[in-house]
Amino acid sequence: MTVINGEVAAGFEPVREAFAANFAQRGDIGAAVCVYQGGRPVVDLWAGVADPDTRRPWEWDTLQLVYSATKGATATAAHLLAQRGELDLDAPVAEYWPEFAANGKAEIPVRWLLSHRAGLVALDHPVPLDEALAWQPMAAALAAQRPQWTPGTAHGYHGRTWGWLVGEVIRRVSGRTPGRFFAEEIAAPLGLDFFIGLPAGERDRVSRMTYRKLDVDLTTVPEESIPEDLRDLVAAWRDPNSLSNTAYTVTEPANIDFDSPEVQAAELPSSNGIGTAHSLARMYAALIGEVDGVRLLAPETLTSAAEEQAHGRDQVMVVPSRFGSGFMLPTDTLPMTGPAAFGHTGRGGSLGFADPEHDIAFGYVMNHIIGGPDDIRATALAEAVQESLA
Repeated sequence: MTVINGEVAAGFEPVREAFAANFAQRGDIGAAVCVYQGGRPVVDLWAGVADPDTRRPWEWDTLQLVYSATKGATATAAHLLAQRGELDLDAPVAEYWPEFAANGKAEIPVRWLLSHRAGLVALDHPVPLDEALAWQPMAAALAAQRPQWTPGTAHGYHGRTWGWLVGEVIRRVSGRTPGRFFAEEIAAPLGLDFFIGLPAGERDRVSRMTYRKLDVDLTTVPEESIPEDLRDLVAAWRDPNSLSNTAYTVTEPANIDFDSPEVQAAELPSSNGIGTAHSLARMYAALIGEVDGVRLLAPETLTSAAEEQAHGRDQVMVVPSRFGSGFMLPTDTLPMTGPAAFGHTGRGGSLGFADPEHDIAFGYVMNHIIGGPDDIRATALAEAVQESLA
């Protein structure tokens, strides 16, 4: 029986129950969940082990890599620059990054980068990983790259490239790397324990990840045995030249060890944010209201950020998806806590979001990377929040 640490406010007991069930029934090894309401925490729970090999316990300040939930933090940085009048999201990217105009990209607006509509999900020539971690070679490769579809006519999840694309705009506008901008302008005012580019002195607090091994490899299953609603997706997985695969082969080697010190120390604004569930929820709380005297985005900026920019079949994920400007929007498979919510998931289960209608902000991080339609850990927690509100 896993001991659940932390506190919940009266009425939010269903979240504790769902969190305990995640360990007892749904595969959690080490995890934390935090919920803010009205600018203050009403749920702050943690449990399990941070390192399955050493059995190091998960503590309140254990740090966890959250994969693409990082995109919510990076999008916040872009919108903060827009709010200050330093960045026009509807202006061409090339206005801030002249080299980007190559190969017919001169008219692509910044907002299309944020909303996965630019068609730059893959590279004709992958960049060596050490050069990609150094930043500039990857930015140069993307500036020279031709789009995979006519920009603005479709959307597809820019799983890896999004961070360099949006991050380079942030760097050109602010004169600071995206990780440094986030640290100085967002993390510091709010006291967030969240990093895009981990300082060496913080590495001992980082949890180690465990990856689920699938019982069945769908790519080897006969087509007639695959459920009809999954056939297009499996066909894309089986095709090495599909966008579903090439979107994640932009480096050489394609597989990135996100547990390695080198990767965690680099700035990958799409995928290597490292922090606590408390900090993730606190950031989202400061997007929709004041937290200890700090509010990040004004209401009109927030409306622009969360307004739908893309919906329908995703060219990369081959399933329906919805995006605002940098944030995921609710779908049938990712309902969050209601239609007004916005946020971002991360590979394997992590999730951060805000729901201004209910004045709720949510953060969930974990070290057992599961993913897939049967991974309902984050959804179960969000449903428990809804139950608590009711």
